[in-house]
Amino acid sequence: MNLPFSDTLTTNKLASSFANTSATYKFYWLIAIIELVENGQTNIKKRAIFSRMISNSWYTVNYFHVSFGKQDLIQKAVQDILKFESLAIDIKKDNLISVLENSKKIETQKSLDHFNLNVPHWFLSPWFPKIQGENDSNYKKRIYSSSQNFENGCLYGLHDESIIINPIWINYLKLNSKILKDFCYWNLSLFLQSRNPNVPDIPNKLIKPATRNALTKQRTNYWNIVFKELGSVNCIFTNN
Repeated sequence: MNLPFSDTLTTNKLASSFANTSATYKFYWLIAIIELVENGQTNIKKRAIFSRMISNSWYTVNYFHVSFGKQDLIQKAVQDILKFESLAIDIKKDNLISVLENSKKIETQKSLDHFNLNVPHWFLSPWFPKIQGENDSNYKKRIYSSSQNFENGCLYGLHDESIIINPIWINYLKLNSKILKDFCYWNLSLFLQSRNPNVPDIPNKLIKPATRNALTKQRTNYWNIVFKELGSVNCIFTNN
């Protein structure tokens, strides 16, 4: 699966952000960013992103117990936050996000802050290759500094508490949000399948299906009236 083409943006760099991936962080990081840009946000608090990383993995961890791998702490964070906040596993996504963004509990904040150590700057590594002999600390500082000027056409600028989406990327993210999320979930499913070879149908274990509402309103406000007026209605398939 390929990303939508652009003759002005470094989409090849965006795609290669998922190369050499050893954890699910980057997939959930980009999915969260796309969702927030869809909602009209371009100056985005990191905590809002981390909260969505947890909420988007909540269903996979709590319902299916899919293994994310030993190096991946999203799974542990979900399990810990479930206990810290005394939450139900079937909590609605919007309610979960609200809890995570506003929680005052130190344990929850620490679980979210863990993802600030490496994910935000390592995601930008395709735009800022590491210089030979450069240590991790200096590399991180260089990415933060360079990204704030949107050098090399990077996706966003990094700040201590937030990221700012590069203006040249905003329309691309909005117009192609569905395809971009599908791209993330496709690569995420491949990643998880390799770590769960005996678990079938991984793609359908990533997103909680929407709950279908009862059709009582439609029957009461429409069909009951139709039957009362006409007495009966012929079946569109059998004409009976």
